[in-house]
Amino acid sequence: MSGGGRREGYLSEADRRRLARAVVRNGWSMRRAAAEYGVSPRTVKRWADHYREELGGGAGSSSSGNPGVVSRSPGWRENGGMTSTAHNGRAAVDAGRTPNEASPRSGLPRPRELGAFDGVAAPGPEHHGAIGLGEMADLGELGELADGESPSALDAELSGREAATEATAEFGAEATAGSAALPPLPQDRFLDRERSWLAFNERVLELAEDPSTPLLERANFLAIFASNLDEFFMVRIAGLKRRIATGVATRSLTGRPPREVLEDTWALAREQLARQATCYQREVNPLLAEQGIHLLRWPDLAEHEQTALFSFFRKRIFPVLTPLAVDPAHPFPYISGLSLNLAVVVRNPASGHRHFARVKVPPLLSRFLEVSPQRYVPVEDVIAAHLEELFPGMEVLAHHVFRVTRNEDLEVEEDDAENLLQALEKELLRRRFGPPVRLEVEESIDSEVLDLLVRELKIRREEVIAVPGPLDLTGLGSIAELDRPELKYPKFVAGTHRDLAEVESASPPDVFAALRTRDVLLHHPYDSFSTSVQAFLEQAAADPDVLAIKQTLYRTSGDSPIVDALIDAAESGKQVLVLVEIKARFDEHANIKWARKLEESGCHVVYGLVGLKTHCKLSLVVRQEGEELRRYAHVGTGNYHPKTARVYEDLGLLTADQDVGADLSDLFNRLSGYSRRDNYRRLLVAPRSLREGLVSRVGREIENHRAGRPAWVRFKANSIVDEAVIDALYRASQAGVPVDVWVRGICALRPGVPGLSENIRVRSVLGRFLEHSRVYAFANAGDPEVWLGSADLMHRNLDRRIEVLVRVADPAHRSTLTRLLATGTSDRTESWHLDSDGRWERHATDAEGNPLRRVQETLIEARRKRRGTGS
Repeated sequence: MSGGGRREGYLSEADRRRLARAVVRNGWSMRRAAAEYGVSPRTVKRWADHYREELGGGAGSSSSGNPGVVSRSPGWRENGGMTSTAHNGRAAVDAGRTPNEASPRSGLPRPRELGAFDGVAAPGPEHHGAIGLGEMADLGELGELADGESPSALDAELSGREAATEATAEFGAEATAGSAALPPLPQDRFLDRERSWLAFNERVLELAEDPSTPLLERANFLAIFASNLDEFFMVRIAGLKRRIATGVATRSLTGRPPREVLEDTWALAREQLARQATCYQREVNPLLAEQGIHLLRWPDLAEHEQTALFSFFRKRIFPVLTPLAVDPAHPFPYISGLSLNLAVVVRNPASGHRHFARVKVPPLLSRFLEVSPQRYVPVEDVIAAHLEELFPGMEVLAHHVFRVTRNEDLEVEEDDAENLLQALEKELLRRRFGPPVRLEVEESIDSEVLDLLVRELKIRREEVIAVPGPLDLTGLGSIAELDRPELKYPKFVAGTHRDLAEVESASPPDVFAALRTRDVLLHHPYDSFSTSVQAFLEQAAADPDVLAIKQTLYRTSGDSPIVDALIDAAESGKQVLVLVEIKARFDEHANIKWARKLEESGCHVVYGLVGLKTHCKLSLVVRQEGEELRRYAHVGTGNYHPKTARVYEDLGLLTADQDVGADLSDLFNRLSGYSRRDNYRRLLVAPRSLREGLVSRVGREIENHRAGRPAWVRFKANSIVDEAVIDALYRASQAGVPVDVWVRGICALRPGVPGLSENIRVRSVLGRFLEHSRVYAFANAGDPEVWLGSADLMHRNLDRRIEVLVRVADPAHRSTLTRLLATGTSDRTESWHLDSDGRWERHATDAEGNPLRRVQETLIEARRKRRGTGS
């Protein structure tokens, strides 16, 4: 493989340049370069194009003042190597540096860059005063600490942690004295991505196994676990298998061969599926029966119930069933992904010959059929009990339930697709016929039938999972929706944010009037989505003074009021631009439908930039106010999806700040036109400036710590995998900077390693709401700098997506967010702790056995107290 000595699975900037040079100067084909370096042809093309731009612009020579560092054009570096500009009377640091002083992607910025803002203006004088640890966030924003705990308890914990790092200040000074002086980081510093994802799903399973979790919520967590694992096999395992088969798979971050990773992943998945089956069979199902909710198998039904189901079968099920024989005249049928099927063995009494047939369970039928009040039976049991009706005159000898998972990841070569919409529709059709990656069967399956399935599906024995029935426990989600409030989490109804409505009322809030007074920091689902973001867009659509609306849509609901508002705005003559990401995984069909509906109403619909998914969550409204135009904006961490906004934890900023409005105008122009602007006032935007913007700020914390100024780093994200960011956090830890990471899912960072990451804590919080917000905070010498937005710290987010973080300006909002992060990672908060070996341990009680506070319950209780309600 080219690029001798490079770490497989990750391309340094030097490797990128070697790859690009091979294509541009040596005439390599895109496909050869992709196979040689383990990346996609699309990525090869992008890097080669950057290299051509350099050659055309006269770049490519080493600077005499910095030998060995190649000068790069703005198209090469993530943030274009652009200098910062003055803003609000305060000049950005190192405004005179040149592009050739940029650091490699995999390390910290060079010392002269450590204070740089990388294309984002420095905070202005409105950021007056340091926010001390002793300042409490507003209880309506964050919520109170655990009952009986004083605010100073958390502050003491944080202050003590900072003080404990002072002994490393001398080392930190040496480590930051210059890039050349930095010792190499150990090769084994990353955790395996696939194992980390499975560890996340294991935490979901632990909530299902926890007796303190309300019973129907335990059933729901079993369904979530099953659904998560389905997607993992459809995408991650399928992708790994495909790369191994085509010979382009590279070693993982941990240096392990891809086949070893695949086998290890299978072993862990089997263990977890066995635990799931045990949890359902021995705990959840018996406890449901004790509460009068019976999930039964066919033999357990009373005779009158079986009679009633026979009538139901004849009227509602039999007409839609299609038995398919398998013999020389009838080839083995196609088995659709995630469908339930019955493998049936019948015998012809006249000839004595045995035959195989397949019966597909119609996917539109309920997974569990209610035979009498709160008594349910799996639909496949009902079909199996009446197979004689499907094969009259034949003897039914056996039947077995099975389920196939297929590769359902998309591959659309956008560079070659004249019409992305049509290309995606063709690929969605092809996805239905992806190769099998997993076969699930019941433990009782006959070996002869299993052999036939393995042979016909062309699947390996190691890819077969046998579990006690029933298969497909995602159906428990419908059971969890039963109206049994005593078996669920206490009901919580979000209220209108107090800055949008001082008094709760039936009339909608005047969002524009509120935003002219102050920015509004939203925290869903604790703050209502319908009376904030949704009201913002609905009011804009109905307001005759609104001239234009610009909106990104990544995922939205089937009956979306957001889409309806955009359509109303277009039909009333407003200029409406909607950037629909039609490649949002597993929502492609829905987004194609919405794109066409929006186009038909007169909206300008675009699909973003070739080769990049548009994942940012942005809304911009332009309104005529007197002789001026004012821009109102929303930047969020979650999708514009009213239904998931009730169960996903997300943050959003509603603002009339003109810098944010101008930034969004520039960004939307880039997304819909040909703008190449990379510098923004209050935004970090991937793939240009976001990674290096965060890394440079981590470097600044090292400098601040060395100088004796307050220094810490607190991140909250769904996943953290990016090597450059992780390495920056390791360097910060080595220098003595406390680093707290709050992650929901994958984490490749290895905390608690002596000499590397002993100052890093990693925590994970799971509960009734899915933690989904992304926040990145820095002590900034006592004047905290906080960013929120759509970006996780993964390659796909930082290299292959349009992601946006916005800098939070209001001191009160910054205080709220920093305290939220401190609370979520505190040892006094219930969470899972990650150790240096990659193991997650749940901490739910203190040393005396008392329950630790739960962040989500704390926030709910704070909202209830503020409104003076019990719900």
